[in-house]
Amino acid sequence: MFLLMFLFFQKIILINKSPALFIFAPESSLMSSFIVHGGKSLKGSILPQGAKNEALQIIAATLLTTEPVVIDRIPDIVDVNLLIQLLRDMGVAVTQEAPERYRFQANQINISYINTSAFREKCGRLRGSIMLAGPLLARFQEARIPQPGGDKIGRRRLDTHLLGFEQLGASLSYNSQEHYFELKAKELKGTYILLDEPSVTGTANLVMAAVLAKGTTTLYNAACEPYVQQLCNMLVRMGARISGIGSNLLIIEGVESLSGTSHTMLPDMIEVGSFIGLAAMTKSEITIEKAGVAHLGQIPDKFRQLGIELRIEGDNIIVPAQDQYTIQTYLDGGILTVYDHPWPGFTPDLLSIVLVVATQAVGSVLIHQKMFESRLFFTDKLIDMGAQIILCDPHRATVIGLGRKQPLRGITMSSPDIRAGQALLIAALSAEGKSTIQNIEQIDRGYQFIDKRLQQLGADIERVSS
Repeated sequence: MFLLMFLFFQKIILINKSPALFIFAPESSLMSSFIVHGGKSLKGSILPQGAKNEALQIIAATLLTTEPVVIDRIPDIVDVNLLIQLLRDMGVAVTQEAPERYRFQANQINISYINTSAFREKCGRLRGSIMLAGPLLARFQEARIPQPGGDKIGRRRLDTHLLGFEQLGASLSYNSQEHYFELKAKELKGTYILLDEPSVTGTANLVMAAVLAKGTTTLYNAACEPYVQQLCNMLVRMGARISGIGSNLLIIEGVESLSGTSHTMLPDMIEVGSFIGLAAMTKSEITIEKAGVAHLGQIPDKFRQLGIELRIEGDNIIVPAQDQYTIQTYLDGGILTVYDHPWPGFTPDLLSIVLVVATQAVGSVLIHQKMFESRLFFTDKLIDMGAQIILCDPHRATVIGLGRKQPLRGITMSSPDIRAGQALLIAALSAEGKSTIQNIEQIDRGYQFIDKRLQQLGADIERVSS
């Protein structure tokens, strides 16, 4: 009851905040479900998809040139497909040359499309639509930012994007009737920008705007995630002048135009972490092929801190079957805390997976989700499955590992967001009995054919229409 009241009042508070600060996702309908019979060990090899978060940036960047851009390893997932359709609607010539290879050419853009209700409606289904603002502003001197959709995981403010665009010389206004931000600029001019937070999407958006601005732009406190590095390196191949790639200080010298290029995306690090957790929870031996080990940062070590054995052979990660895994403590005996932090810290997108994996470990861990205040609320479903979790507050949860003495039990549940949905799927695959996961459209937004790929490992999972 307390949790329901908290969510109710929090929603009221957020709705009454300034629209410049907080954005809401639309309600999602229940259309399909996963039926999972858990408790089975899996075995085999699996290849991670291309990185979802990189794809949204890279695809948006194709708007910066009139020449062709060919992108490899694009995942076939809902969010990415929505963005590709948005580009098509704007006039971008999009050709699928292979299952994961697309050719984009933005030489005949209908910029007036951004003023239509169709554009606003589609942007409202996809938070990644925010990535269109930087390229549109840079090339066409105007952009619209409707309230974007995405996960309901708490406040996801746009201030970093909007304040940065203003500093580059854009004027900003808000249409309170149609609920969108309007940006216009006769000319973008390079400047010094100290980001208020190292936002990945904010950094990417401002980099894309600055590459065609007049003069030099300095971005300090910039995000330096591998996906931002990938974007910057692609833009350099297109003719942009960017130095400091991989650091939190980017210097961008504006150029008059960019050319075409080709680009291959990294493996999705969130999928890699999910598969490590899946192997541990289901006592399975799984090989993650072409995992992009050089770009995983702390991910392997964080799972090792949970007691999970894994070894790296070349670019593959082998997770052996384990009957038991024990959470490490600090040197002074203190309880382990796993928290999110800007790169090269631990990614917040894997905290849901870490939390689920800890439920069957020996020992306890404190999960501290600093960034989003609603991301841990899915723990009520794990508690219903038999997990021992104390939700301390919206940002922290303590997990008391069961050490497999009491397996999770199958229940009916609903996926609240992409990452929690995948975490619940892992829990269901490890649980005894039948689980039904509803609202799996959330999972489909970020994971490509996940049911079919897990079936190849031996998972008993079936997709059914409601």
